[in-house]
Amino acid sequence: MLPQPTRSDSVNVFLRAMRPSDLDLVVESETLSLKNPWSKRIFADCLRAGYESWVLATRDRIVAHGVLSVGVEEAHVLTLCVHPDFRRQGYGRRMLRHLLDKGYRKAARVCFLEVRPSNAEARSLYLAMGFVQVGERRQYYPAEPGDIQREDALILSCALPLEVRG
Repeated sequence: MLPQPTRSDSVNVFLRAMRPSDLDLVVESETLSLKNPWSKRIFADCLRAGYESWVLATRDRIVAHGVLSVGVEEAHVLTLCVHPDFRRQGYGRRMLRHLLDKGYRKAARVCFLEVRPSNAEARSLYLAMGFVQVGERRQYYPAEPGDIQREDALILSCALPLEVRG
């Protein structure tokens, strides 16, 4: 069992590039947080491909992580996750702002992402940050054990650079 976060943890959180040595903790956070978490191999492939892969961390914890791909003036948030122990403290917003800034600095003028309609917290964050729904991918997410149907994905987009928002 990991130690519970303390008030001092939130003060000592820093942003840095994701490293191969982070992947076990990143995958653990995804597994605790997402219905279909990425594997260690997927993250390793993102690092090898040179995607913008970042973590918010304390000295001994991964608080949040995100991965962004950029090409031909478009950015795509591939994953964004905040460890359950650190939610509702602004870390998701901080990570998303960082990823969008990285995309803009690499000449992206628009950013896309997919989100589950059932993920109300993530949708709320994205909408608050200026994303709008531009489409839908039918039956995008794999079905959960016991579910009959795959879940759709909402396609969201925002223009870059990101205007300063909340």
